[in-house]
Amino acid sequence: MFDNWYDIFQTIIVGTFAYIGIIILLRVSGKRTLSKWNSFDFIVTIAIGSILASTLLLKDISLLQGLIAIVVLTLLQLVITWVSIRSKKFQELVKATPTLLLYRGKMRHDVMKKERVTEGEVLGAIRSNGIADIEDVEAVVLETNGTFSVIKESKSGFASALSNVQGYPSQNI
Repeated sequence: MFDNWYDIFQTIIVGTFAYIGIIILLRVSGKRTLSKWNSFDFIVTIAIGSILASTLLLKDISLLQGLIAIVVLTLLQLVITWVSIRSKKFQELVKATPTLLLYRGKMRHDVMKKERVTEGEVLGAIRSNGIADIEDVEAVVLETNGTFSVIKESKSGFASALSNVQGYPSQNI
């Protein structure tokens, strides 16, 4: 259960410096690193947690190795973001697209099944937006980060914010 004080002090020191290093990297990498996650953000966050745990607990991984591994993942995340902003093709390759789950009061059950979303979840999203009648909803969109956006019926008949949503009829734009 307890080997020696050296291991305890090493964990405290390495943990402190690793924590400071991660805070600095998160501040340098910008707000997007901490925004709502997409699949790449999730992977990087889990990997950073794993690296941090390994750095803290495994004697054969130095603090410098752990920090370099975290820097590499952070840089890869920044490169992916940078390239996807500048290349539509790359963005389509690495990023998911928002998906239309409900349109003008009608559930799209085939899409919901594919996206593994239940009718109850869609109805819950509508209720959480203070809407009682499903007929008052123009659309419910499953966003790329897994959240639901509920769009109230458009007064103008146009819904330009839905232009990039998979399954939205383009003739209404």
